[in-house]
Amino acid sequence: MPDTFTYDDVIKSWKEKNISSIADLDVVLYDFRILFAYNSNRIEGSQITIHQTREIFENGKVIGYTGDLRALFETENQRVCYEFLKDKILKKEPITEELVLEIQEKLCHGCYDESRWQKGERPGTYKKNYYGVGMSVGVLPEDVPEEMQFICRELKEADLDTPSRILKAAAWFHCSFERIHAFADGNGRVGRTLLNYILMVNDLPPVIIFDEDKGTYYMGLEVFDHTDNIEGFVKFIKEQTVKTWTRKNTKGDMVLIV
Repeated sequence: MPDTFTYDDVIKSWKEKNISSIADLDVVLYDFRILFAYNSNRIEGSQITIHQTREIFENGKVIGYTGDLRALFETENQRVCYEFLKDKILKKEPITEELVLEIQEKLCHGCYDESRWQKGERPGTYKKNYYGVGMSVGVLPEDVPEEMQFICRELKEADLDTPSRILKAAAWFHCSFERIHAFADGNGRVGRTLLNYILMVNDLPPVIIFDEDKGTYYMGLEVFDHTDNIEGFVKFIKEQTVKTWTRKNTKGDMVLIV
């Protein structure tokens, strides 16, 4: 048994699963969907625990929770969004503006604060006001539709005949989407969901971007924002994919879990 596994090892193991039904997908992603939701929400500041996340996914409720209700809504929304996307993943439906809007509505349902609501913002619609991040992230509201049409069209026209090209296209789309910052809220959660959607409809394993590695994640996004260079981000996604799908067993050996 090898001490370490490569990204190619994970791809090979994923493809050998030969996922062809929703039941297959549910089995392979049973723990992944919970860990993905937990980490994606944690990156955005949620304090909900992994145990509470699992309770919501498995039982539809959580007992004894006394924290921020928004964190519960965000976790339930992750569960709802996964259910919404399962059939589309198997049918390999392409990314469209309409799908992006639907995903954002699912992930942000009931989560817009009063300030955004009063400004006319609504889940499932592009932002009406400017919400930039830092010096270079976030286009003006009036430019969002054109920018989104551009990245959806570029993805549709991309040559995705190898795993390397698929991964690079998915990473480029994610970084471009985060730079556009199309919505008043939820851009990170939507972007990470879209990243995995692109990977899975092209028969590649999805990835968890771990909260503990968010510093490197943000650095990769920032490099792309300033240089359009995607290579560092692609390398990071490969590393996170291996981390997502490998674990140490009771003997201390590293094993593939996909």
